[in-house]
Amino acid sequence: MLYPIKVTDIELSHPLKDIEELEGYMRLQGLVRLHGVPIGYIQVPITNGYCRAEKIAKAILDHHNWKIIQTLLQNGLAASSKTDRLRLENLYDLPPTNYGGELPLVTVAVCTRDRASDLALCLDAIIKLDYPKLDILVIDNAPTSTATKELVSQYPQVRYSCEPRPGLDWARNRAIIEAKGEIIAYTDDDVVVDPGWVKALAQVFAENPEVMAVTGLVVPYELETEAQVLFEMQGGFGKGFDRKWYRANLHKKLSWWDLATGNYGTGANMAYRRNVFAQVGYFDPALDVGTVTNGAGDLEMFFRVIKEGHTLVYEPNAIVRHRHRREYEKLKKQLRGNGGVIAYFVRSTKFYPEETFSFFYLGLIWLVTYHLRRLLLSLIYPTLYPRDLILAELSGCLEGLGTYQKSSKNATQIALEHGDLPTIQDYLEKPVASGSTEIEIPSSYLSIPMAVRRVELTEPIRPITDLQDYAHVRIFPTWQHSSLGSFDVENLYQPISKSRLCELIASHMGVRLLETDLEDFNVDISWARATTWIEQHYKPTQLENLSTDTRLPDHISVSIVVATYDRPDDLSKCLSSLISQETSRKVEIIVVDNHPASGLTPPALKQFSDVILVKESRQGVAYARNAGIVESTGNIVVTIDDDVTMAPTWLENLISPFARPDVMAVTGNVLPRELNTDSQRLFEQYGSGGLSRGFNRWEANSFVFEHSWFYSVPTWELGGTANAAFRAKIFNNPEIGLEDEALGPGMPSGVGEDIYAFYKILKAGYTIIYQPSAVVWHKHRTTMKALRRQLFNYSKGIISYHLTTFLHDGDWRGLIAAVFGLPMWQLKRIKERFQRRCPHPIPMILLEFWGNLSGPWSLWISRQRVKRQGKSTPYVAVAQRFSDKSDEVKILSLKGK
Repeated sequence: MLYPIKVTDIELSHPLKDIEELEGYMRLQGLVRLHGVPIGYIQVPITNGYCRAEKIAKAILDHHNWKIIQTLLQNGLAASSKTDRLRLENLYDLPPTNYGGELPLVTVAVCTRDRASDLALCLDAIIKLDYPKLDILVIDNAPTSTATKELVSQYPQVRYSCEPRPGLDWARNRAIIEAKGEIIAYTDDDVVVDPGWVKALAQVFAENPEVMAVTGLVVPYELETEAQVLFEMQGGFGKGFDRKWYRANLHKKLSWWDLATGNYGTGANMAYRRNVFAQVGYFDPALDVGTVTNGAGDLEMFFRVIKEGHTLVYEPNAIVRHRHRREYEKLKKQLRGNGGVIAYFVRSTKFYPEETFSFFYLGLIWLVTYHLRRLLLSLIYPTLYPRDLILAELSGCLEGLGTYQKSSKNATQIALEHGDLPTIQDYLEKPVASGSTEIEIPSSYLSIPMAVRRVELTEPIRPITDLQDYAHVRIFPTWQHSSLGSFDVENLYQPISKSRLCELIASHMGVRLLETDLEDFNVDISWARATTWIEQHYKPTQLENLSTDTRLPDHISVSIVVATYDRPDDLSKCLSSLISQETSRKVEIIVVDNHPASGLTPPALKQFSDVILVKESRQGVAYARNAGIVESTGNIVVTIDDDVTMAPTWLENLISPFARPDVMAVTGNVLPRELNTDSQRLFEQYGSGGLSRGFNRWEANSFVFEHSWFYSVPTWELGGTANAAFRAKIFNNPEIGLEDEALGPGMPSGVGEDIYAFYKILKAGYTIIYQPSAVVWHKHRTTMKALRRQLFNYSKGIISYHLTTFLHDGDWRGLIAAVFGLPMWQLKRIKERFQRRCPHPIPMILLEFWGNLSGPWSLWISRQRVKRQGKSTPYVAVAQRFSDKSDEVKILSLKGK
């Protein structure tokens, strides 16, 4: 699991700069904004404690080209006058147009209970809001001390009100009574609001009189702990970066997807016209935090607003930052509380029985496609998201079937003890529902009356208000009275505001707005021109503080482990290449003799006096490498075979990706040293390139691990430990550890120790990079007999690998690959051989097929051997082994030429 992750804002109207002082973070997550408008997220790797501006720019361009263009076009359309076609280069410095009318008084209501330290951070942000007409109210819900009241007294601009009835919805209702504003904006005490939060909410209400509720974007305040990253991994509270409108016809049955109000927003960022409560009523005090339902008071109110014919808008410009639960157990408890959604279902079917079937269907869909699907996937393979959190959320939902009835009785008892709230209609004027027009809606879409409106873009854009008789409108944007196209809007008898109209035109017309000659309009050419301008604007030459220095710092030491078995000549050539490496860092070379009884290896080391010799008599390359790793002292451990050679720049090329803290392994390219024999040439055609994995750099991470529920993790595409490097700390990580002794050459299982190590690294959520510039030259088998033996071992090993992921990690994809995938692949190769599209002869393919069949038995024999011979000695971090490494560690310092 990659954490902590640095969270920051990236404002595109300012020059992009390097982001520094990121030591200790695994990744950067940036909220990209343009003049304050949220565009989307980017995730950028951290290198040597910073993120370079050019990498930030590239990530933005790769993911958010269209959103940036759309936002610029929208700002341009909203400008008061346009004498020429919109040009992106003229729009970059143009901010969004503010609403020019009168803004309403807004009451910001913070409901809290015994969390004074959280509330202080919340209030510090609220008093800095950029809004002229503000009323700040803190509702202290059933406090057990005076800490909240004393804190609020330190903020003269903040009002205090105590609500003795315990429960979040009781506190929300108290805010309705105490509010002075026409608008009530609710947030939580564990939230830090953006300075423009209230203004974004208020502008929606001011410009759209029919809107009765607005929700906003919730982004993470921090992602410092595993629990916070896990919560955000499942979506967090965010609902996207596009404005959304929700409304329905009054007294009409809703579709089942309209009832999924969790898609509308969340209670940490929601606002209402105060008078809407005169029609829809108070929040239900039997729901949400402080009751046995533990949630969904906000979702139930969203439903009521829509059901009663009003409009709700999701406005992503209204941003708050939520401080997710830092502790794992608190996250688990929070997810269990999501069962309040079911309590909302139960409550709504009681008061709106006509929606019973839709709620039942929604609940069934949610159970199957969300809860059971995630649970099933976690049973098929080890997902990064823990199964106990999935089970906690599922069990909470099942409990939610009975919690509303109990909570309703508790709320009644509380009302009897403390008295009920005053009748809401006594002090609030009842609004007219925006969807209350009594018009019979035809069953056929073609028979629905549709308005037709033209919007001349050379003139100031104005709202379309004369739509009270139409549920749909077709809009024709024109430029100098020539039509640019058309699009349809479902307005449900409501006007279309200026800002919404600009957004719709920019979204539907897109790059057509940039063209002067529509007769020869080509969308691909226009799109290419637009994206080229965006890319030119963010060219690295325009950025500040640029540097391409991503070299691993010199203080990072390296241990090179060479496992050998009676090949002194090859070993000498390998060591000669190693000692010629051009590097200024501390390096140690460890040779592990996997057959010390022969006495062949020590003589080969006489000319290499600084090389460390380790003896491991238990046969098997995993045993040998583990013995070398246990003795190593480097921050990075490199593994190579004894039959490879390399250029002087190989080591620095191989280890350079470790400048990124999320990288735990790097593999390099393995190319043939010679192709003199038939066996060498045939092996080079094996798997479309022998041991090489190509000449393009690429990386694998948890997305590769979870790419499919059916296909196994293709770790064999990453390379092998004939040319690999690992961050040493993974070897004492309980999720990864040393190589599996039952796998690899020298054991009956054949191979697989390297790809299983890669599997465990990806499973733990880390990154592996394939670095093709780090080349070693491998001596392929020179005889057909040796090649057949090698391929037979490969075939046993791949089955052993798949079965190990199944038996040890519970990954059913490995079993599927072993039982179905590989046999089908071999049959396909036989077919291709008859079609002359496969270079391998049929006897060789049959040999590999026999190796596949031998894999399970070979793995069992290997496991039995490990039981007899014992596991490798565990790896202990260097800091724990030596108090003074300078006296204990033998280091070979290699100076570059």
